[in-house]
Amino acid sequence: MSSQSAHFSASLDRLDEFDAIIDVRSPAEFAEDHIPGAINCPVLDDAERAQVGTLYKQVSPFEARKLGAALVSRNIARHIETHFLSKPKNWKPLIYCWRGGQRSGSMTLVLGQIGWGARRLEGGYKAFRQRVIEALDTLPVGRDFRILCGPTGSAKTALLDALAAAGEQVLDLEGLARHRGSVLGGELHAEQPGQKTFETQLWSALRGFDPARPVWAESESRRVGRLHVPAVLFEHLRDGACVRVQAPLAARVEHLLERYADLIADPQDFIRKLERLTPQHGHAQVEAWQAMVTAGAWAELAEALVVRHYDPAYRRGGEGLYRNLAAGRDLPLARLDAASLAAAARQLAGS
Repeated sequence: MSSQSAHFSASLDRLDEFDAIIDVRSPAEFAEDHIPGAINCPVLDDAERAQVGTLYKQVSPFEARKLGAALVSRNIARHIETHFLSKPKNWKPLIYCWRGGQRSGSMTLVLGQIGWGARRLEGGYKAFRQRVIEALDTLPVGRDFRILCGPTGSAKTALLDALAAAGEQVLDLEGLARHRGSVLGGELHAEQPGQKTFETQLWSALRGFDPARPVWAESESRRVGRLHVPAVLFEHLRDGACVRVQAPLAARVEHLLERYADLIADPQDFIRKLERLTPQHGHAQVEAWQAMVTAGAWAELAEALVVRHYDPAYRRGGEGLYRNLAAGRDLPLARLDAASLAAAARQLAGS
């Protein structure tokens, strides 16, 4: 690396020193994953990147570089006009592409020539991704994880929210995965993030926690929807101190009706999702549950699903997944309304 190139570079250890993080990769690359807080200002969009790549392979690198230079110059000019003209002279952005090569180098050079303190991230996104993978093997070590355990409907997620509101450190796996952790649990009209994005979000959360304070999470399986919890993190969660949330069936049913209001609002989607239970419960049972949807018998359906599906599934798998469950603390809750959960969160926070 030349001295000039080094002067315009920065390492991953300096992320917090910059006023902005600019990802100049294509929109598709950015959507797959990116450094938290980065904005996407592509120097080549998806179609342009494919066009240049095809020219490189089928004609020559020289022809590809000519076309690429024209497109990159045009796009950098547009970004300056639409995003950067209002920035003050002391503005200091960090710029990255896939490997810290030509795309980020071009943007860094132009912004630097203007007079801004632009720097290129050494190694680009590839180096960042490697940092995330390595950190997910080390950040969970030594953490004081506290695990809320209990069957479906016992308001574990809502209790996590109450703990967060009480100032506790919370690792919300379902929130990060955009999935409610059950066969019917996908969020309405929401796609789960990709595995790389999920891992980046986990990294961002874990590195922000104070190691001297506990981190609360709820009991999950290794997979949350189609995403998997990284192995080292999952094993340390399994070793966490457990709190057994206990609530009467009626309270759980009432909570589920509130929690799954989106399913109730879309009966046809609910009916389709119930089809997923056919291999476990047979056509006759699933058709009976679907008939309850058609009839609007929501409380009856919620109770039936808890008694016939969720509680047996929890007894088969959930109870044995967390190693300290038997020695865990009981948290009996007569009600699962917001006030009761807030009081429970204050009780747990003080323990």
